Amino acid sequence: MASVTSLTDSVEQHLASALTATRPEAAGADPLLRRSDRADYQANGILALAKKAKANPRELAAEVVAHVTTGDLLADVEVSGPGFLNLTIADRAITTNLAARYADDTGRLGVPRAGSPGTTVIDYAQPNVAKEMHVGHLRSAVIGDAVVRLLEFTGETVVRRHHIGDWGTQFGMLIQYLDEHPHELDHKAGQVSGEEAMSNLDRLYKAARKLFDADEEFKTRSRRRVVDLQAGDPHTLAVWQKFVDESKIYFFSVFEKLDMEVRDPDIVGESGYNDMLAETCRLLEESGVAVRSEGALCVFFEDVKGPDGKPVPLIVQKSDGGYGYAATDLSAIRDRVFALKADTLLYVVDARQSLHFKMVFETARRAGWLDGVTATQLAFGTVLGKDGKPFKTREGKTVKLEDLLDEAVQRATSVVREKAGKVGLSEAEIEENGRYVGIGAVKYADLSTSAVRDYKFDLDQMVSLNGDTSVYLQYAYARIQSILRKAGDARPVPHPELELAAAERALGLHLDQFGETVLEVAAACEPHKLAAYLYQLASLLTTFYDQCPVLKADTAEQTQNRLFLVDLTARTLHQGMALLGIRTPERL
Repeated sequence: MASVTSLTDSVEQHLASALTATRPEAAGADPLLRRSDRADYQANGILALAKKAKANPRELAAEVVAHVTTGDLLADVEVSGPGFLNLTIADRAITTNLAARYADDTGRLGVPRAGSPGTTVIDYAQPNVAKEMHVGHLRSAVIGDAVVRLLEFTGETVVRRHHIGDWGTQFGMLIQYLDEHPHELDHKAGQVSGEEAMSNLDRLYKAARKLFDADEEFKTRSRRRVVDLQAGDPHTLAVWQKFVDESKIYFFSVFEKLDMEVRDPDIVGESGYNDMLAETCRLLEESGVAVRSEGALCVFFEDVKGPDGKPVPLIVQKSDGGYGYAATDLSAIRDRVFALKADTLLYVVDARQSLHFKMVFETARRAGWLDGVTATQLAFGTVLGKDGKPFKTREGKTVKLEDLLDEAVQRATSVVREKAGKVGLSEAEIEENGRYVGIGAVKYADLSTSAVRDYKFDLDQMVSLNGDTSVYLQYAYARIQSILRKAGDARPVPHPELELAAAERALGLHLDQFGETVLEVAAACEPHKLAAYLYQLASLLTTFYDQCPVLKADTAEQTQNRLFLVDLTARTLHQGMALLGIRTPERL
């Protein structure tokens, strides 16, 4: 089925025609239409048009109104204030448009695809081999997953990339330590869980780091082992591969808890670009983009200076010949642009790395690798505890991501169990819904906050049925399913001939904005605006419940129409939450 034109677009087209009919020179002028609390919409564009034409804005507005046809689309148009137009949509138009969305058998609710889709490579969810994932990894994973879903829904070709930390000095240190202390990693493959195996690796890493920092001879041996690793020594590579494989099993288990799909081919870590590093450096040096400074290959920037006022360079290759993060990131850009044919590069990375990515992107532009390509860091803020400080355990340690997710599910399951008797949930359903509610609560708390802002992690608030939480939205969806089950022979059927109550109109107009909201959110990569839309939708649904009986409406036709409205609301909640990566249980 073809996409459905929103009421906003229909009204804009109608007004544009009226403007052109009034003043031919106004062809193409923007009516500046927006939702209003004084009417359904308000158009403010006549003020600018009147100023340009040196006309009285109220008189010009009255002329435009004379060319506006009321009837099927618009019920009323009036001039307000200095020259605004207040517009009221006809009830029939609201129901007819929603009926077209309801009839869309593709499941898209009439949402169009983006006009000019391309190929986006998105870099998100970047854990480190041999290290446990902590709360700091949460935002990159959750935000990145939502952006992937949104872009794919709008028709973009999306290539996922999980740039895991799997190379460098720490692995020489780790492998050397294990060779010298083989008894410290005594678990046997297949006999412990991925989480236990990772905990062992994490403990091993910390012990190796402690020795590396304290013992110069061990540090020297570790660095020689890095050379062995880079040279492809069979034994060293085999141990390294075991670390990577065991870490991946753990990563997959965490992502599964987060209800995220992470595929093995999408994991291309730092090691994946090893063969490109020397050529990247050669290209930068030969083009003059990078220069040698004290033996290191550097890129300098006029606007990046240290506290002493001296330029702070991006170091692509160290003076000892080793490669830093910059060389890997620049090689990844070359691969993504020239091999994967990306039009857009998105990096969902902590805001504290903003300077690094600013320098990397500028270097790539100077080298000509980003011609016609948009590269953007989707920077995100910090997860804070209730005290407003970075989220830590009582002992001051970083919170493990798995522990946090397990606690969220545990809290949510308790909330679900309290309500379970009223809807007759089985123990299996209680546990399943507890997972959906707990993980949904964690995701929604993150996604409902603008990515660039810090936010407080408060599980009690997250699993609350009140306020701006995923549970509130999930409960709204489940409540509709309960009404539909109780409807008996009554079926959802749109009746455009019926007049709509104020709460029905408000709900209907908001439902009609779903498509334009999704496209705007995807284009700007701002999932929090979709979360805000869905919360408002659930709030309007609550008002509708209070004011408009569904199963006890005045007539059978009104019951059918209201069942249609709530069913479309449920479908919209379900689709919108799915785009955020959150499940909607049928019973809650």
